[in-house]
Amino acid sequence: MKALYCAGIVRCAQRTLRSVGTPCRREMFYMNRACKALLQWFLAVVLAGLYPAMHVNADEIRPALLDIKEQNTGLFAVTWKVPTRGDRVLAITPQLPDSLELVGSPNVKDAAGARIEHATYRNNSESLTGQTIVIEGLTALQTDVLLLVQLQDGTQHSAILRPASPEFTIPRQASKLKVAGDYWQMGTIHILEGADHLLFVLALLLIVAGIGELVKAVTAFTVAHSITLALATLGMVHVPAAPTEAIIALSILFLATEIIHKHNGQISLTERYPWVIAFAFGLFHGLGFAGALSEIGVPQHEVPLALFMFNVGVETGQLLFIAVVLSVIALLKRLPLQAPQGAWRVLPYSIGSVAAFWTIDRVVSFVPVSV
Repeated sequence: MKALYCAGIVRCAQRTLRSVGTPCRREMFYMNRACKALLQWFLAVVLAGLYPAMHVNADEIRPALLDIKEQNTGLFAVTWKVPTRGDRVLAITPQLPDSLELVGSPNVKDAAGARIEHATYRNNSESLTGQTIVIEGLTALQTDVLLLVQLQDGTQHSAILRPASPEFTIPRQASKLKVAGDYWQMGTIHILEGADHLLFVLALLLIVAGIGELVKAVTAFTVAHSITLALATLGMVHVPAAPTEAIIALSILFLATEIIHKHNGQISLTERYPWVIAFAFGLFHGLGFAGALSEIGVPQHEVPLALFMFNVGVETGQLLFIAVVLSVIALLKRLPLQAPQGAWRVLPYSIGSVAAFWTIDRVVSFVPVSV
């Protein structure tokens, strides 16, 4: 399937690049042939890399969750939520402190994309302070685990355990600085791994002309997704995830067509009102961010801080991506290269193809199709 998909897009690129005119000199002929070959191979490699992300939501970070709450003196309710991939459960297991003794049998159930286990433990020591929790098997996977610990005296701790640091020692006092750092890093990683959000920003950069208009468009996109991220995380707005993801994919497809209209000499809607388009679609992208944040989980004692720093992380990653793209564009303009005629079509058609695939795939996921 992967090979067929990439081959199909490459054939599309080949048809696009056949519009190359016949140069007068042999050197130009071979240079154009080389450019065509490089573009085709580059496109195949890029799309092959994007293919695995097409079958999952780009917002889906899918971390595991370990929630430990002290109910009565010495008794703890433990919830372990681990992501599943099809019928396969991720091979990670929490190793709780030796002082915690299981009471009764765990209650295990399967939910959408996860297996959830509820259990009760008795603590045979005076306190969990100073004891260590380890996630076995985490070092071999590319996922994170959100750890929440709530003690009866009101003390709450939270940490994000990663493959490089799969253990946490419960301190005497909670650290706001650690919560801020964890959620900033999570937001930054999320946007940089979110292929759909990055493609939207890339398409916006290819349409909007002028630094002033670009700043307005990016600011509008930022304000919009910050609003819906906050509202959804605080429970004030609830929109089903599947339609939201489909609209996000559709927004990228829309911008891909706008790029083509621009190059064909047509004044596109996005060129006329860039900040309006960015703001409108940014509202839906914010709902996508909120869905990712809900999957991660937010410590209830630090909701404002975690929400703010996650959003700051998203903006950090977004600005980093914009800086890289603008730097590459500036570099390409300085290089003495002559691209084949019609080569500009490769990028918008590639973006549009990926977005169309996402749109169909995501719509089918929530719209029943009768055979």
